[in-house]
Amino acid sequence: MATLSAWFWNERFWLPHNVTWADLADPAPGVEYPKAGHLLSALPLAVLIFGVRILFERFIARPCAYMLRIQAEAIRRAQPNAVLEKVFTSITKYPDTHRLNGLSKQLDWEVRKVQRWFRHRRNQDKPGTLTKFCESMWRFTFYLFIFTYGIQFLWQSPWMWDTRKCWYNYPYQVLSPGLYYYYVTELAFYWSLMFSQFRDIKRKDFLVMFVHHLATVSLISFSYVNNMVRVGTLVMCVHDASDFLLESAKLANYAKYQRLCDSLFVLFGMVFVTTRLVIYPFWILNTTLFESWAIVGPYPSWWLFNGLLLVLQVLHIIWSYLIARIAFKAMLRGKVSKDDRSDIESSSEEETEISKDKTVSSPKGENGTNGHSVTAAWAQDHGSWGEQ
Repeated sequence: MATLSAWFWNERFWLPHNVTWADLADPAPGVEYPKAGHLLSALPLAVLIFGVRILFERFIARPCAYMLRIQAEAIRRAQPNAVLEKVFTSITKYPDTHRLNGLSKQLDWEVRKVQRWFRHRRNQDKPGTLTKFCESMWRFTFYLFIFTYGIQFLWQSPWMWDTRKCWYNYPYQVLSPGLYYYYVTELAFYWSLMFSQFRDIKRKDFLVMFVHHLATVSLISFSYVNNMVRVGTLVMCVHDASDFLLESAKLANYAKYQRLCDSLFVLFGMVFVTTRLVIYPFWILNTTLFESWAIVGPYPSWWLFNGLLLVLQVLHIIWSYLIARIAFKAMLRGKVSKDDRSDIESSSEEETEISKDKTVSSPKGENGTNGHSVTAAWAQDHGSWGEQ
């Protein structure tokens, strides 16, 4: 274990040349530098945030939903059937025409009845609008809070106005209480998302989002350990700027305020593109790549950090394209596309198709009644830094 620890905490990887862990271990009285042990405090805070969320959704979000006349929906459950359940859980949730005909003969059911059973069974596993509203309201509240806190903190920080100060005297930069609270709160929130993902709305991108949250936690922790926290606060704030707007668009959609939803989504898209394709590359990447090179010089963890930030920029370009495509479709159709990950299916479309003896509708043919304001492709990004 000692050998493994020495290898992992190799000073030549983590720190600039001529700097050791011992140099950072015993600062002057009243001075504190980031230490890996500080990150452990994020775990109990994550549990606390998770508990606050449960109380918030029950006593604040749910009453707000009722005020907006969003009620728990009674979803019709499929009648118990061992044969169909086995097909549903082990083979496919969307049987094709050939399989439907086979099941129809096996059970002596009409094809329409078999298809209706699969539709009802799929809807059983999908959350109602009330559940989605409460989840989005919690995210909206936290994102708005953390973005407001970040702006207030950075407004008084010299490195916001001169990014070269992210690197002056690096890594001997003092950890202030405000900076520590900002970092630990962000980290704890993403730990809480990892915990809560197992009880939240189950979507098709469950594994993707789990890896997303894990990468977020890793990046925040990484930048804290090697004291890149100044530039880290800039990255977090830039990514937090659009998240609460996305969640507010979802809330408007669940409350069936479609025009407000569309307006908020357009505003979200504008902020997203501005922060991710303008401010991020020309402000943050400029300082992490060029200003830090001139002031500190490159070293192994510097290369890794910048490599991850460049990968993030590629993702920003992809996500911006998806948003632009959604906005374009919205202008053509008159409203924002919905998220096919969690919508409740409508029976009208597939029953019409049966009556015309057409092929069974696929997942792409689902018709949602109360979906998200964004497509599944974009919805994978409704995190924050970890889009990072």
